[in-house]
Formats: sequence, C-alpha cells, structure tokens
Amino acid sequence: MKIAIFGQYYQNDTRPIIKDIFLFFNNNQVELVIEAEFLAKLYEHEILKKEYKTFQSYADLDSSFDLMISIGGDGTILRAATFVRDSGIPILGINAGRLGFLAKVQKENIDVFLQLVLEKRYTISERTLLQLECQPSNASFSEINFAMNEVSVSRKDTTSMITIDTDLNGEYLTSYWADGLIIATPTGSTGYSLSCGGPVLTPDVKSWVITPIAPHNLNARPLVIPDTTEIRLRVSGREEQYMVSLDSRIATLNRNEELIIRKNPFSIKMVEIPEESFLKTLRNKLLWGEDKRN
Repeated sequence: MKIAIFGQYYQNDTRPIIKDIFLFFNNNQVELVIEAEFLAKLYEHEILKKEYKTFQSYADLDSSFDLMISIGGDGTILRAATFVRDSGIPILGINAGRLGFLAKVQKENIDVFLQLVLEKRYTISERTLLQLECQPSNASFSEINFAMNEVSVSRKDTTSMITIDTDLNGEYLTSYWADGLIIATPTGSTGYSLSCGGPVLTPDVKSWVITPIAPHNLNARPLVIPDTTEIRLRVSGREEQYMVSLDSRIATLNRNEELIIRKNPFSIKMVEIPEESFLKTLRNKLLWGEDKRN
C-alpha cells in the first residue's frame, strides 16, 4: 500500500497523533510519501527522524497512491483536496482539530480505524464540487477554480451591505441586500452556511444551498437548488471591490466582474469508515438528542 500524508502541526496537540500514525504504518510496511512542508515541520520539532519521500504539488501524485491521509481539521482536508484534484486519490481525514465533520477518524480510535484502512474495509463517498468562472477572467482562480465546501461573496473595506443580483439558469431569482452570499455544497452545508442559518444536507444529495449572510430583508431565506443549476452573480455596492472565497482561498474582484458558478467536472473521493457514519457525526457534533437543561 502507498499512502500520501498531508497535515497541519498544532504544537503538542498533534504530536502523539502523528507519532501513532507513523508508528502504525511503519510497523505494517506501508510506503509513505509526505508533503514537503509538513515533513520539514515534523523534522523541526523532532517528531520524525527517518527519511521519507516527499511530494510538493498535484503533479507529484498519480494513480500509484492508494489514498491520502489528512491530519488536522476540516480545513486541512479542504487544502488536501487542492493536491488531489482530479487524480481520483481518496482522502481520509484524521481529526486533530476541534469540530471535524469531514475528518472522521478520532484520535482515540486511530489504531482501530487505520487497521480497517489497511484491510480496505471502507467505502468511498463522492463529494461534488463547485466550479467558479469570472467574467472578465480573474487570474486569482485560474489554476484552482473549484470549491469543496462553498463559494462565498462578501463586502470589502466597508460596513455597508452589498447587493447581489442572482440568476438561476438564465432566469432572474432576486437581489440579495446583505453582507454577502454563500453557495454551499452538501459537504459545505455543515460549515459556513449552517452558521448562517442554512440547512444540513446529507453528502449524497444532488443539490446546492444558497444562503444569504445577514440579509437586510428578513424574508430572504436559504434556498436549496439542483446541483445542475448554473448560478450567475453580479455584485454592486458603495465600494469598487468585493471579496470572493473558494473554501479558504480569497481574492478581490471589481464590481464589473460577473461570477458564474456551476458543477465541477470532477469530484473528490472521501474515505468513509463504517463505524463513523455521517448521521453518527451529526448526532455527536451537533449534540442532537442531548438534553442539556439539567
């Protein structure tokens, strides 16, 4: 088995997790290839001493890899997706962060779940992506123009709201007068969109969620639409520029630039451990069914 490893180092919080992961795979003669900057950090903190092969970009990954392991939180997985892209390499998230909807393997169960991975006793969940096009073209997103969680538009350099004219498949929907607008995937429905009042979608739903951020009109509610919909956004406001983000990647656009959002041609494969289902994660992370009154 050949595994790529990418991660974040959070001082002493991740040290025992990282040691356990490498010990397990080395004991089982698994070939490990580590993201170069992450490996340098592990050497710096003397967590690892053994030499490993490294990768630095998407171009270094190919079909010889069985999967990629992401060590960190959900944000780390979103960054891991920018390495994997359309290679088809599945991603397994090991949660060294806090909430962690995507990072399924918890630190208390690392050995048990990694053994399941070694035996290939897992399933694959295909996660659809959003693709962003700017007209006229914006160089900031020319190489990585997809998002696993959401595309969001927000105000910049002002406390005033912006107006976001929104078309769906060429038909005018409405003009959102708000701090911004989120277009979320089912994967991203448990992130920024949820915190702004959007619904939770299960990962296999073929839909997007349009969620306004602090809308001035209180009747502007989140809207669920098919993921085959082409969305066009035009932003106006008092300032000449506004912010656009694809997951954690941010760029500044001018008011005259139109955004076109559609389904990305490829998806990201996530490794699903049977004992850590999406519904179980919802119950545990959102405390569904828990009575906290006493």
